[in-house]
Amino acid sequence: MRVEPAVVSAVHVYPVKSLGGQAVDRARVELAGLRHDRRWMVVRPDGEVLTARERHVLLSVAASAGDDGLTLAAPGRDTLLVAPPDGPPDVAVSLSRLDRATCAGPAADAWVSDLLGEPARLVWLDDPARRPVGTHHGGSGTDPLSLADAGPLLLTTTASLHQLNSWVAAERVDRGEPASEPLAMLRFRPNVVVDGDLRPFVEDGWRRVRIGDVEYRFGEHCDRCVMTTLDPVTLAGGKEPLRTMARYRRWDHKVWFGVRLIPLSTGVVRVGDAVTDLGVP
Repeated sequence: MRVEPAVVSAVHVYPVKSLGGQAVDRARVELAGLRHDRRWMVVRPDGEVLTARERHVLLSVAASAGDDGLTLAAPGRDTLLVAPPDGPPDVAVSLSRLDRATCAGPAADAWVSDLLGEPARLVWLDDPARRPVGTHHGGSGTDPLSLADAGPLLLTTTASLHQLNSWVAAERVDRGEPASEPLAMLRFRPNVVVDGDLRPFVEDGWRRVRIGDVEYRFGEHCDRCVMTTLDPVTLAGGKEPLRTMARYRRWDHKVWFGVRLIPLSTGVVRVGDAVTDLGVP
């Protein structure tokens, strides 16, 4: 029987923390992750980070980014183009390993405030080197990090999602609940999705992997939060996948799906790129 190689089936960039992102055919890989990924975030006036965990409406915003700036689009709202700020970090923020970010300007602040129905600000990270990956997240102490929670790049596999959806379906049968649509991969907000003839959760054991022409080392397994229970299209909440993962994917008092990787060099990742487990620590 012919064995299909592991390949990249999707690449996603999320320019703003907790907002919707964009599927791309290719993306530039920098040491801090994919170019433009999670370089912006929404905060309260006091600098506290606002996320879709509590403000579900943030997921309704489609954010796309290029070298000319950030574009925000949401149903019923004017599209906003925000140029990368050129000033120094001038906003105090409450985020691990980062104390200041740069204000995106009054127009951006007004746009996100109107969306949320409360005062808010849009801020930008000028230099990911100012926020290293925490050593407790697999960082060396000098690995740069964007505004992502813990690691530069999140990888998932379709084999693992298929297994999880099978478990969810069986769980619903056991509980006498009606069948539901399979969970979409977008719930897990991966940067890179890998397809192929793979064992479910084989990525748990990858310690060094080559994707296209770039090598990565394992940072840590990705613990999952309540955001995965939100449908990224309808914004409706539910119990899955956390309920089922608590049965099959629970250790250290958390549930897990996907792995966080740290780039060892720069390059490009493309849909269709081969993915190779190098089998070395």
